[in-house]
Amino acid sequence: MKYALITGAASGMGRIYALRLAQKGYGLVLVDINAAGLEETSSMVGSDVKVIQIVQDLSVIEAADRIFEATEAAGCEVEVLVNNAGVMYCQGFAETSERMLKIIMGVHMTTPLMLCRKYVGAMKERGCGYMLNISSLAAWMIWPGIGMYGCTKRFVRNYSRELRIECQKTGVSVTNAYFGAVDTPLIPLKDSLRKLARGLAVMIRPEKAVDKALKATFRRRKGVMPGLLNKIFLPFILIMPDCLLGWIYRKAKPYLMKV
Repeated sequence: MKYALITGAASGMGRIYALRLAQKGYGLVLVDINAAGLEETSSMVGSDVKVIQIVQDLSVIEAADRIFEATEAAGCEVEVLVNNAGVMYCQGFAETSERMLKIIMGVHMTTPLMLCRKYVGAMKERGCGYMLNISSLAAWMIWPGIGMYGCTKRFVRNYSRELRIECQKTGVSVTNAYFGAVDTPLIPLKDSLRKLARGLAVMIRPEKAVDKALKATFRRRKGVMPGLLNKIFLPFILIMPDCLLGWIYRKAKPYLMKV
């Protein structure tokens, strides 16, 4: 049986990826630090789907090693890798705790990179594999309060391109999803603001984001950016001067969270 490995599968978009990939006939390797959430996801995919749960903190340096060892021990042939897990906060660099900086770098950079490295070799040997890495519109943004988030997502964008180039003509594809605002608990908003953002098409529903990302993945596209407004905003983001961004940061700083 062929498997799809999804990180951050205990809730949110990770759970939706699991449900969609189960419908496509894949066995599932579900990875998350939240054991109860993994149980709930497993119960939702149906008893006819083979599911392997791996409870793992993705911020630690050895996370990819432990995940790979578990799939090898279970004899899993991982054909689809979805590096979905993410951490989001709004805070200036100097005010962010060192612990949180280590967590976001581990979850967004080290573990996804090493999971790609662990599974790409076997995918090449079989001549078939799909990797979906979650970058962000923020990969182009040096934006006040989410600067570190954007830096980690820029790393994802760049290493995915390198890996995609190396995998040409091998049957292995690497797709980047550049999401803007998606309506998940990862973005802390009041219900009224969340409803307004959806109405203005600034924020999209997670089901739509997942479906577009998977469609692009199985079509072996290099990237996808759901949401028309994201495409419209991108050119303006690229030309915003530092002095304007600095002014926005100073105005927003009193409202940023402590982490």
